[in-house]
Amino acid sequence: MKVTWEELGWERLADGVGRCRLPGWDCTVGLIAGDGAALVVDAGSSLAEGARLRTEARWLAGGDVTHLALTHPHFDHVFGAAAFPDAEVFGPVGMDAVFDGRHAREELHRDAVGHGLAPDAAREAVRALTGPGRAVSGEWTLDLGGGRQVLLANVGPGHTAHDLAVLVPGGPEVVFCGDLVEESGEPQAGSDAVPSRWPAALDRLLELGGPDALYVPGHGAVVDAGFVRRQRDTLAARFGVSR
Repeated sequence: MKVTWEELGWERLADGVGRCRLPGWDCTVGLIAGDGAALVVDAGSSLAEGARLRTEARWLAGGDVTHLALTHPHFDHVFGAAAFPDAEVFGPVGMDAVFDGRHAREELHRDAVGHGLAPDAAREAVRALTGPGRAVSGEWTLDLGGGRQVLLANVGPGHTAHDLAVLVPGGPEVVFCGDLVEESGEPQAGSDAVPSRWPAALDRLLELGGPDALYVPGHGAVVDAGFVRRQRDTLAARFGVSR
């Protein structure tokens, strides 16, 4: 099926690179298409949402989703992961431990329902959830074919104890930031945040993308390096972190 990014409600950021903002929590999902391979960044908040994203990504990429990168272990970014059964799944090292054990799964379910996800949908997603098969501890380069390479970088901790960013080189560079950067509201620091390390994670994002990159937040509109720098300074002041 031949469709355009705009017809499906996706925002095209560069050749073969785009993202969509999902309803409900305004969560961002990214897509990077290569030649015979495609990477999706984050998976949505339920199995049904993940299945829809997989279908749309196949239409836009012209083939199956071969790779999935999960930026951090919050329900609105990972609960759709099991809807990509044939994809190689990447996540920051330590993320799998968040998904293991009864207590951790109950906490994920409770958080999702507390934010308004239907209990049955949350239960279904938790039961199907498994940890990433590939744990990124530093940097990992993916070759998607056709000269397209993507860098996965473990830049956390910050928003959580496990934060992954995705850099797409080119003109312009595109950095998928997960919830290390938020535009549609104040960055959320829950009980699993590591405030003392968050500003340094944003410094790393700026090093990866540079001054002219497009920075894609986990929630909200695409921003520039100046926005990321200001958010970094705001977080440092908020948590009493010096350079």
